Amino acid sequence: MVSEHALLALIHGRRSIRRYLDRPVPRETLGRMLEAARWAPSAHNRQPWRFAVLEDATRRASLAAAMGERFRADLLADGLSMEAVDRQVRRSYERIAHAPVVIVFFVSLVDMDQYPDPARQESERAMAVQSVALAAQNLLLQAHAEGLGACWMCAPLFCPDVVRAELDLPDDWIAQGLLTIGFPAETRQKDREPLETRVVWY
Repeated sequence: MVSEHALLALIHGRRSIRRYLDRPVPRETLGRMLEAARWAPSAHNRQPWRFAVLEDATRRASLAAAMGERFRADLLADGLSMEAVDRQVRRSYERIAHAPVVIVFFVSLVDMDQYPDPARQESERAMAVQSVALAAQNLLLQAHAEGLGACWMCAPLFCPDVVRAELDLPDDWIAQGLLTIGFPAETRQKDREPLETRVVWY
């Protein structure tokens, strides 16, 4: 049993790590992370999460390049300079392609309830998305407990069709984000806003 203080220390110690050592992550470690994700709470216990684990460097580079092309088109449409576009696309590519492992996480709505009215259907979709986010948080915490660094990237949200096509996944797999993962090559410190600025008590 993990003590309440040990759990809070683990949560406090986790940071978004973007630079990694050139060292492979053992498959059994990734398995424990995915097992932690599997035990996240989910709406109706439907477990709408799906995961694609990219250990292969060529596959990571291919996904990063495909996502980068969409990112480039969006930034150019926004009116950014070519220099700024190149800089942002290159940074995104390097973060994904150079990470030892990438886990892309998806939501699938196939097992969720169906409603005749759009408002309730949108709420059902939101519950599924929230469930996937909880699973991703478990991944992040288990990664930290294993001595790994990880960083949440929301980029797949902007090009779910690109991600699905590049990884040749079923149509119901809707990309929500990805985690870059590896043994940390940096340390980061960041604080949070005071609790009283975010909480009301009744």
